[in-house]
Amino acid sequence: MQSGLSKLDLSGTGHCASFNFRRTARAVTRMYDAALQESGIRSTQFAILVGIAKNQRVPIGTLGDILVIDRTTLTRSLRLLKKEGLIAISDRSTMRQRFLTLTPKGERTLARSLPAWREAHARFVSTVGSAYWIDLRNELERLANVVVDLEKPQADGPPVATATLDSTVL
Repeated sequence: MQSGLSKLDLSGTGHCASFNFRRTARAVTRMYDAALQESGIRSTQFAILVGIAKNQRVPIGTLGDILVIDRTTLTRSLRLLKKEGLIAISDRSTMRQRFLTLTPKGERTLARSLPAWREAHARFVSTVGSAYWIDLRNELERLANVVVDLEKPQADGPPVATATLDSTVL
């Protein structure tokens, strides 16, 4: 029996921004995860630790905006990093915010992972070309800002998310 799927018009779906970005992100993540394996952290954890280290004492919401990670995903990742003793999460301040800092163990873990990250990153950049990477990185930054702006509430629609990206803080 023939399924109804054969009648679907899937033309153009291979050009989907989400599909292509996620596919590329998975490949890049897999490369960095392999490089960081001996340090005991994954590339996603590395990014969070770097974000905290560069901005500490950073409010959780601000880190989420910097990394463009939704609060639920970030909270789950932070819980694991705290359990492993890599970060400290403050009690709520008078401004009802909780702040993140690296623990001494977190600093050691980050320091231990940096050489492997630097090697993987250098290999990646030398393979794609330094000028190409700089141009692409700038384009990715621009696109991230465009998409974050698209998520901002429209006059006729519900609010989704608002943030201004500045990867220089990362």
